[in-house]
Amino acid sequence: MKRRKSASVISWEKIMATIFASCARKIIGAAAALVLGCGFAVAQSGAPIKVGFSMALTGGVAPNGQQILIALEIWRDDVNAKGGLLGRPVELVYYDDQSNSSNVPGIYQKLLSVDKVDLLVGPYATNMVAPAMPIIMSQKKTTIGLLAIGINNHFKYPQYFSMVPAGPDGVKSFSEGYFQIAAAQNPKPKTVAIVSADAEFAKTAAAGARANAIKHGFDIVYDKSYPPPTTEFTSVVRAVQAANPEVVFVAAYPPDTVGIVRAASEIGYTPKMFGGTMIGLLVTPLKAQLGPLINGITIMESFVPAPTFKFPGLEAVLAEYRKRATGQKLDPFGYGFVPFGYAAGQVLAEAVTKTKSLDHEMIAQYIRANKFSTVAGEVAFGPDGEWAESRTVFTQFRGVQPGNIEQFKDTERQVVVWPEKHATGKFIYPYADAKK
Repeated sequence: MKRRKSASVISWEKIMATIFASCARKIIGAAAALVLGCGFAVAQSGAPIKVGFSMALTGGVAPNGQQILIALEIWRDDVNAKGGLLGRPVELVYYDDQSNSSNVPGIYQKLLSVDKVDLLVGPYATNMVAPAMPIIMSQKKTTIGLLAIGINNHFKYPQYFSMVPAGPDGVKSFSEGYFQIAAAQNPKPKTVAIVSADAEFAKTAAAGARANAIKHGFDIVYDKSYPPPTTEFTSVVRAVQAANPEVVFVAAYPPDTVGIVRAASEIGYTPKMFGGTMIGLLVTPLKAQLGPLINGITIMESFVPAPTFKFPGLEAVLAEYRKRATGQKLDPFGYGFVPFGYAAGQVLAEAVTKTKSLDHEMIAQYIRANKFSTVAGEVAFGPDGEWAESRTVFTQFRGVQPGNIEQFKDTERQVVVWPEKHATGKFIYPYADAKK
C-alpha cells in the first residue's frame, strides 16, 4: 500500500532531524544491548523486537512524559538483561509528539509504515491517545494507552487497553471520591463549580465530575471551560468566585494548574472545598514550587507512596528511576507515572512470552483474558479495555513548606483521605481550615 503523507506531519527539516535522532537511539540501544549481553551472558539472537510509541518529551505535559520514557527504558533494559523477548533483544523506537495531538497521527503512521515496529505502547495522555487510535485501528494493532481516560467510550476497539486505574466507571472515577467526600460533610455543601480546559482530557474529566455532582445531589452553579492557550487565570478564578459555589472542581493540565492555584491565592479565594483532577500537582517539582499555596487542596491521584501501594518489584524500579532522573530536573520520586509506564511493558512482555507470538490479535486476546502482577499492582482489564477495578485515591495537602521536595517522599504532607482502605489521615474541612 502506498504511504500517504499526513497533513499533521511536521516539516521536512524536522522529519530529517527525527530520523537522525531515531538512528542515534538505535545505535545507543544496540550498544546497550551488547553491554547487557556481555555483562549477563544471556543468549539473544535475531533482529530486535521494536516497540514503538510517541511520547510528550517537550511541551505542556513533558514533565510526565519524560518520567514514562525512563520507566520504559528501565523495562527494556530489565527484559534484555534476562534474554529479551522470544530470544530477541527489545528496542524502543519513539518520537517526541511535543504534547501536541496534531503530531500524533503522523508519528504512528511512520512507526507502522516506515519503522515497521513489531509492538506498540502509548501514547501518553488522553489528548494524544485519541488521535492515534484511527491509525492503530486501521492496521489492526494492539496498544496499551498510558494514563488516558475514556478512549473506548468513542472507539470501542477490542485491541485497546488502558494503563490507568480508572476502572469500570471510567471518567467518573476521577471525581467520585471528591464528591463522596463533599457529600459526607455536615452540613453538606449544596453548590458546585466545574472549571476545565477545553481539551480532551479535561473535558472528559469535567463530564465525569458533572455526572457525579448530579448523582450526589449538588446544584451546579458554574460549568465553563477555558481555551488551552490561556496563561492568565485571574479572570477565570474571579468568574468562579462570582458564582459563589461552596465546592470547586478543577480539571487542568500542569501549566494551567500552576496558573489557577496562583490566581486563587492572589485574590484570596477560599471556597469550602477546592481541588479536582489538577494534573500539575502530580508532579513533585511543581508541588515544591507552589509550596504553601497548595495547602488544603484535594486532588485525585493514581499512585501514592502509601503502605497499601507497596507492590512486588516497585522499589527496585523506583530506585533505578531516581538514579537516571538525577540531574535531569525531573520529578525525583516518580510515583505518579513511573509505575504505570513500567507496568505497561510488563503486561506486553507477558502477553508476547505466553503466546510466543507478535500477532497483535493473539496478544490482545491474552491481555483481555488474564490478570497481571505488575509494579503498579495486580491488573486485569474489563470489556472496554479499562482496569476491571478502580483504584483511584484522593489526597489533601497539609503543612507544605516552601521549596522542599523531600517533604513529598511519603504521605505526611499529602495525606490520603479517600477511600478508607488506603487512607493515611482524615479529611479537613473546610478548605480555609486545611490551609492553615
